[in-house]
Amino acid sequence: MAPPPSSLFLLITLVSSYTWSCGGAATPASPSPTASPAPPASAARSSTLDPRQLIALQSMGFPTAKDPCGLPSPHDNATACDDAAPFRHLVSLRLANCSPDLDLPTTALRALSTLRSLSFLRCPLPAPKRLPGPLAGSLRSFSCDASLRRLTGVWLSRLQNLTDLSVVGVPVTASGPAIVISRMRHLRSVTISVTNLTGVVPHHWHALDLVHLNLSSNLLKGPIPSSISVLGSLQTLDLSSNALAGTLPDSIGDLADLKNASFAHNSISGPVPDSMSQLSALIHLDLSSNQFNGSIPKFLSEMKQLKFLNLENNNFQGVFPFNASFVRKLEVFKVGGNSDLCYNHSRLSSKLKLGIARCDKYGQPVPPPPDRSTRADSDYSDDGSDDESGDGGSGGGSHHGPSKLVLGVAIGLSCFVFLIIFLVCLSKVCG
Repeated sequence: MAPPPSSLFLLITLVSSYTWSCGGAATPASPSPTASPAPPASAARSSTLDPRQLIALQSMGFPTAKDPCGLPSPHDNATACDDAAPFRHLVSLRLANCSPDLDLPTTALRALSTLRSLSFLRCPLPAPKRLPGPLAGSLRSFSCDASLRRLTGVWLSRLQNLTDLSVVGVPVTASGPAIVISRMRHLRSVTISVTNLTGVVPHHWHALDLVHLNLSSNLLKGPIPSSISVLGSLQTLDLSSNALAGTLPDSIGDLADLKNASFAHNSISGPVPDSMSQLSALIHLDLSSNQFNGSIPKFLSEMKQLKFLNLENNNFQGVFPFNASFVRKLEVFKVGGNSDLCYNHSRLSSKLKLGIARCDKYGQPVPPPPDRSTRADSDYSDDGSDDESGDGGSGGGSHHGPSKLVLGVAIGLSCFVFLIIFLVCLSKVCG
C-alpha cells in the first residue's frame, strides 16, 4: 500500500534537509508557501546562509557570488551572520551606493527578521511603507545616511527596541524629536541631523541611559528644557545650528559625565550658568555664534580636561579672565567677535592674536587706531582748511611753509612765461 501523502511529504523534507547538511546540490523545500523560488544551485552550494535570506539579498541587488557569511564582506555592502546550524542567519546588513531603481520587496524584508542592525548608506530609494513587524521588533540599530529619500516620525517610531538610531541628511517629517524617540526606551545613542526636523527639544525623556544625543542642523525652536538634566549618563550633547533661544538652564550642571557639548549657531542668550563649573569631565565646549552676554566665567580655566573652547561671536564683555598658560594649553581657542571684551596688556601679549581689543585703564576696550589712508585724507583736509583760514600766526606759517613756497614758485614761473610771450609779440609788432 502506498504511504499516506503526509508521510511522503515528511520523508521528502527529511531527505532534502539531510542532503543540504551534507553539502549536496538538492534544493530544500520552502518553509513558506509565499517564499520566492530557490537560488541557483551554484550560489546555494557555496553559501552557509539560510536560502530564504540568500534569495532576499539577491532580490535587493546584493552581490551573492561569494558567501555573504564569509569574510571579507563585499565592497561597500556588508553583512554579518550568526553561528546557527545547519544554516546561518543574517544579524547585520548594510546596503551602500545603491542604484536608485533598486526595490525593497516586502517579502524580502520579511525574510530578514533576524537582523539586529540595518544600515543604508547613499541609497536614494523610496522608503518601504513600513517595515514588517518581526523585523522592526528585532532591530537594535538603524542607520540611514543620505538614503530612503524621505522618512516620517511615525515610520521611525515603530523601531521601539533600538539602542542606536542615526538619521543624517534625510528629510524627516515630524512635529518634533519626541514623536520619533518617545517610545524607544532602550536608546543609548541618537543622531537626527540635517533632516529639517521642526518642533522643540523634548521635555520628557524615557531613554534615561542615553549617552549620545545629536539633534544638530535642524529647525528646532524654543529653549533648552531644564529636564535635560535627567540624562545623567549623557557624554555628548550637540544642539548646534538650530533656532534655539532663551538661556542655558542651570540644570545643565547635573550632566556630570558630559564630555562634548555644542550649542553653536543658535540664539541662546544670558550668561553662562555657574553650574557648568561642575562639568569636570568636559573636553569640548562650543558656545559660538549666539547671544551670550556678561563676563566670561573664570571657572572655565579650572577645567583640567578642557581642550576645545569656542566663545566667538557673542556679546561677552569686560576683561578677558584667562592667562597665557591656559590659552596655550588649549588645542583650539576662539574668542573673537566680542566687541565689548578686552584683554589686560600687562598680563597677555598681543602676539596671542585673540581677536579682541586691549583694555584701557578703566577696563574698557581701546578703540582701534584709524586706518592710515583715512588719517592721510584727514590730515590733507585739515591742512587745506588752515590755509584758507588766513594768517594764523608763526606756528601755522612754519607748518604750511612748503605749500606756500611751491605756490610762490609757480606764480613766479607763470609771470616769467607771460613776460617772454609779451616780448615776442611786441617784437613782431615793432618789426
